[in-house]
Amino acid sequence: MKNTSLLYCILFLALFMGGKAQAQDWPNLNKYQNENVNLKPAAAGQDRIVFMGDSITEFWATVNSEYFTGKPYINRGISGQTTPQMLIRFRADVIALKPAAVVILAGINDIAGNTGPATLDMIKNNIFSMIELAKANQIKVILCSILPAFDFPWTPNQNPAEKIIALNELLKNYAAANGILYLDYYSAMVDGRKGLLASYSNDGVHPNKVGYQIMAPLAEEAITKVLLEK
Repeated sequence: MKNTSLLYCILFLALFMGGKAQAQDWPNLNKYQNENVNLKPAAAGQDRIVFMGDSITEFWATVNSEYFTGKPYINRGISGQTTPQMLIRFRADVIALKPAAVVILAGINDIAGNTGPATLDMIKNNIFSMIELAKANQIKVILCSILPAFDFPWTPNQNPAEKIIALNELLKNYAAANGILYLDYYSAMVDGRKGLLASYSNDGVHPNKVGYQIMAPLAEEAITKVLLEK
């Protein structure tokens, strides 16, 4: 009985301390800390590209890993993240890696309310701040549209489709006014009800391999174009 009680105490403390540690690292700076420290400088003649985002970015490296193979591309997506979390870790996970360009895909989790209610102004301001940080450090920016979504499986009945359209319009207008390259995934992936085409996703939010294969050439075209601006 004593041993059983002790075991439960240890398990409880482990869960408590693990949760506490996660709460203390709200932007999840620890996720890529070791990889960032051990990352070698880009090879001569190579232009490093950092992909900054949430699960849609993070899962790309596993669902369609061949896209990243053999390229100087660094994936810094973290599942579930919102734009304020990304803004906090932008220096560590983007600027410190000294990329030639950053691909920013962010905002869907803000609309879902993952870290609390967020207005479109709050979301766009966080994204614009990331862009300003990049530009101040001579990093080219590719600003991505948010992918379409008719609903969120983890928080249903929020009707996100119109908010996504409105936010994408804000991002597109900002890009045009500030000489930023805007990468429009939305138009290539939207269905008749303003959601993500079923053939491109298994859950209506995250691309499957076919979805990422639609995104890949669009990203490549944008990267090629932005690097030619040097």
